[in-house]
Amino acid sequence: MSSAMDQAAEAQGAATGKDPIIRVEGLRKSFGSLEVLKDINFEVKPGEVVSIIGASGSGKSTLLRCLNLLEEPDAGHVWFHGKDLTEERTNLNELRTHIGMVFQSFNLFANKTVLANCTHAPVLLHKMSKDQAEKVAHEELSRVGMDQFANAGVTQLSGGQKQRVAIARALCMSPEIMLFDEPTSALDPEIVGEVLNVIRELAEAGMTMVIVTHEMEFARGVSDRVIFMDGGVILEEGDPEQMFTHPREARTREFLARYLDE
Repeated sequence: MSSAMDQAAEAQGAATGKDPIIRVEGLRKSFGSLEVLKDINFEVKPGEVVSIIGASGSGKSTLLRCLNLLEEPDAGHVWFHGKDLTEERTNLNELRTHIGMVFQSFNLFANKTVLANCTHAPVLLHKMSKDQAEKVAHEELSRVGMDQFANAGVTQLSGGQKQRVAIARALCMSPEIMLFDEPTSALDPEIVGEVLNVIRELAEAGMTMVIVTHEMEFARGVSDRVIFMDGGVILEEGDPEQMFTHPREARTREFLARYLDE
């Protein structure tokens, strides 16, 4: 089984001109009377890093969760390699083996060791042997600097360590794309950097990623494209330099005002 980093490097080399991994068309989502997503359209190509920024409540996390149908859209389509995920016959469990997800609150099994957290899904869903799964887990834990904690209980770890384990756990499934939902928002400021460094290394290796983040300097430095959401719509998108130096929309300039002043 090839590693997630090997697959990412292959994707990076072939990214130019390739069909998108994910394509979103006319996506809408409401919670009760509140329309959270309004006619969203965008795509993500192999090897591309897309950061989604915007104020709290703008729809960023809901959009991310719609990409693997953790939230079911009310209308529109999400295409993964040309397959419409919103069709009833879609095998979501199989789909999610190809799309890694890292949550802001880690979502680790508190009653399992670090190693057991990383081997659970590969054994259960990929039908890997325990030995195979543990070999892959040690490799991915080493990538994020956490292999020395393989036998530790999750409750013994700091927030930054838990998030690095969560990233390794997702990588153990050799995903084609990684989704990050504000991966540093639950962390103390002094340990944010250790998690951002891991994500930056994945980007440099060519991993396809969609990242919802409030870390503006990170988004500018790591992204191929930045999307600004406001009020449930994609108000503006572009390359990082354009977005962070000459945003076109007044609302984007307002959101980035402090950053632009600095």
